[in-house]
Amino acid sequence: MRILEYSRNLGSSSHEPVVPITVFVAILCLCLVIGHLLEDNRWLNESIAAIFIGFIAGTVILLISKGKNSHILRFNEELFFIYLLPPIIFNAGFQVKKKHFFQNFLTIMLFGVAGVFISTSIITAGSWLLFSMLNIVDLTVRDYLAIGAIFSATDTVCTLQVLHQEETPLLYSLVFGEGVVNDATSVVLFNAIQKIDVNKLDGWALASVLLDFLYLFSTSTALGVGVGLLTSFILRVLYFGRHSTVREIALMVLMAYLSYMLAELFNLSGILTVFLCGVLMSHYAWHNVTEGSRITTRHMFATLSFIAETFIFVYVGMDALDIEKWRTSNLSVWKSATASAIVLLVTLVGRAAFVFPLSALSNCMNRNRTRSSSITLKHQVIICWAGLMRGAVSIALAFNQFTFYGITVDPTHATMVTITIIVVLFSTIVFGFLTKPLVCYLLPCHHGSNIDQEPSISNNSNLDREPSISKDDDVRLPLLSFEESAATNILRAKDSLSMLIERPVYIVHSYWRRFDDAYMRPIFGGSHCQRHESPR
Repeated sequence: MRILEYSRNLGSSSHEPVVPITVFVAILCLCLVIGHLLEDNRWLNESIAAIFIGFIAGTVILLISKGKNSHILRFNEELFFIYLLPPIIFNAGFQVKKKHFFQNFLTIMLFGVAGVFISTSIITAGSWLLFSMLNIVDLTVRDYLAIGAIFSATDTVCTLQVLHQEETPLLYSLVFGEGVVNDATSVVLFNAIQKIDVNKLDGWALASVLLDFLYLFSTSTALGVGVGLLTSFILRVLYFGRHSTVREIALMVLMAYLSYMLAELFNLSGILTVFLCGVLMSHYAWHNVTEGSRITTRHMFATLSFIAETFIFVYVGMDALDIEKWRTSNLSVWKSATASAIVLLVTLVGRAAFVFPLSALSNCMNRNRTRSSSITLKHQVIICWAGLMRGAVSIALAFNQFTFYGITVDPTHATMVTITIIVVLFSTIVFGFLTKPLVCYLLPCHHGSNIDQEPSISNNSNLDREPSISKDDDVRLPLLSFEESAATNILRAKDSLSMLIERPVYIVHSYWRRFDDAYMRPIFGGSHCQRHESPR
């Protein structure tokens, strides 16, 4: 984290590092207070309030520094990816309601993986065709592909602040799940694009991008699952709570961060790794600690995530007044606004191009008992709208591609950074303003009797418990049995395969539940295999 020279204006030279950090912490505290006061506001939410406060603070700093700069701290993409992003993504995996997430897993993967590829292709092609009209011609093929990945990364925070997990579980799980998978996919794709040889761009080069993506995705998944299971096993076998609850909490925190840093060390996707680590720890490790540690970890991870998100939004507001980038850019204000409008347009087209077709495909695949309701047209509109907002991941990727530690002297690169900031600000503020009224208009009766209403799960020892499989399904689930004749096994296999084809998500989920209860929970712990605390 770098402290800018103009921070001397905010205090004596002997306290240079302390003063700007103190000011920033005070701004974060102000955001908490104002966010609380705006809790029931129809238009504003905490994200928009944090941006406005950052903008006002940037204006004040700009006046104090006599127009030199608007920052207290200089943004560094390494600061973002190493310190701010891990608690946000880990908390998302740790707090997710796994029942709803995995019941809609196929749809979430369609939106979060296939959707990113479709969106990236459309944004890349649209930018390449339209930027030349504004005399933006110094971008390479890798830059255009990176732009597609940068603006495919969504920020669903504003929508999630309006939706409620208990009232609209299907819609919430789709928006939430797609947001996390989308960010992971965008970062993995962005990293794969950096390896392209632009001098030999052919079918094999594109195939190599896909292969790199599959490699990064699979290895990151394996690493996250491995660290999560290892942590769960250690906590179950050693049972730190007998002597100290501090140690078991510290182990969960450090192992979660270790998973992210290992992924970054091996050039994998830290986002995907730490998210899956959070899911695994919530499913197994959380049940192996004492009751006090469970309450502490839930609130601690949520608090760290909240502070990191607020920090990012405040900085985005300050960065809007970065005079250096505006001066370096070779576009006028009008052309910058036009270029930003082009990006928003192709982003909207790219978003709609996959949400509606993939929703129809999902409804077709889940036409039976895989979930309680289909994705209605109103749901599709909300999902499409939720993905129009861009946030910190887009800014971090843009800084990574077009700056060197937050500084750029190339006019075209400075232009792309300012366009990214404009798109993030406009989409977050304008679309964020309209999110709550839109959701209330499309789902006027979602408080109580929504079609995708499901029983809520309370934060107690039954947090992760799900409905058991019916006896009818329990009889059909095994494909083969050594106690039956060959003819019986063949008939059983045919019935099971036909059920798998008709209800793939439901059958896979059922098999996983049986495997989890029979083999995983006895080894790694879980809601049905909790270690009882000592009365001492």
